[in-house]
Amino acid sequence: MTKIEKIVLSYSGGLDTSIILKWLQETYGCEVVTFTADLGQGEELEPARAKAEMSGVKDIRIVDLREEFVSDFVFPMLRANALYEGQYLLGSSIARPLIAKHLVGIAWEVGAHAVAHGATGKGNDQVRFELAVNALDPSIKIIAPWRQWNIRSRMQLLEYAEKHHIPVPSDKRGEAPFSIDANLLHTSTEGKILENPAEVAPDHVYQRTVDPVEAPDTPEIITIGFERGDPVSVNGKSMTPAALLTELNGLGGRHGIGRLDLVENRFIGMKSRGIYETPGGTILLTAHRGIESITLDRAAAHLKDEIMPRYAELIYNGFWFAPEREMLQALIDQSQAFVSGEVMVRLYKGSASVISRTSPLSLYSADLVTFEESAIAYDHHDAEGFIRLNGLRLKSWAARNGR
Repeated sequence: MTKIEKIVLSYSGGLDTSIILKWLQETYGCEVVTFTADLGQGEELEPARAKAEMSGVKDIRIVDLREEFVSDFVFPMLRANALYEGQYLLGSSIARPLIAKHLVGIAWEVGAHAVAHGATGKGNDQVRFELAVNALDPSIKIIAPWRQWNIRSRMQLLEYAEKHHIPVPSDKRGEAPFSIDANLLHTSTEGKILENPAEVAPDHVYQRTVDPVEAPDTPEIITIGFERGDPVSVNGKSMTPAALLTELNGLGGRHGIGRLDLVENRFIGMKSRGIYETPGGTILLTAHRGIESITLDRAAAHLKDEIMPRYAELIYNGFWFAPEREMLQALIDQSQAFVSGEVMVRLYKGSASVISRTSPLSLYSADLVTFEESAIAYDHHDAEGFIRLNGLRLKSWAARNGR
């Protein structure tokens, strides 16, 4: 095997990746470059730099990816109205290909022949990271410490940290904490009491949203502007993608919008339970469907709904860079050419409801649907032949069955 001279590690600065950093240095005896992605997780990231410096890392990358995350990953996904298993807005899934993209990019830049991640051997993220790297550069070696080292318990992990003088925060010394993933689109929480789907999630699990029962008693109405399927403004104010999602997260969180308690089917074959909070994303999904309702042709809208589960499953399973996802994306993006206009959404007690939608490109015709006399010629007698032709096969079927 070719000796590995340099590794790029996806590094959060937390306990697990701090231990992984030391293990890589010990095991491979080479330089490790750390890469920390700022995806809007709401944490101060400079401590990650300090921890990496304490471990002797010379090349430390902390990259602000918030705008790229929302514009190039979240928004394309929202154009499809993507929901995994009908509910999950794919907050963790959509972040992994972006992280993998920059891992590979930094590896090219620094001349590294390997990348490493801290995903465990039971989760989906290992699949997502590695399939993305495979698609972007099949020559890069992938190191997954949780599948390679002999650490098999939390106690062994803490013992390794103590032995190598890796600081262990006091809140990490007791029982295993919740596993939390956060970015601009969502927060997810797993583990501990949540591993029993019969147990009610405690209130302190929720981080971004108030309990809908405690949300304001007065509804709040907002207007979201769309251009070619992407949101561009809130209440008439144009915003960058990341700023817009941040604004909607605040509004949605205040009204308890976007909570989900889900038992999902992982790609690797097990069920898991997670608590998700996606306030801004939930508002955007509702608003996007609202503007599509007046700007998309019926058949186009129905086709989108047919392919959506497949598209969402591809993202969930880690196939963002696969040709079939890109093919579906081209179809979805084509459908958005006339999806422009404004949608009014009412936020109230955990719900986001469309109450108005307008577009200069609307297909809706009041003259066609009105019960009053119409200016557009519509002959009611035409419906008779239409019904007769559609009923012909049903009559044949009924006659054969003795009806």
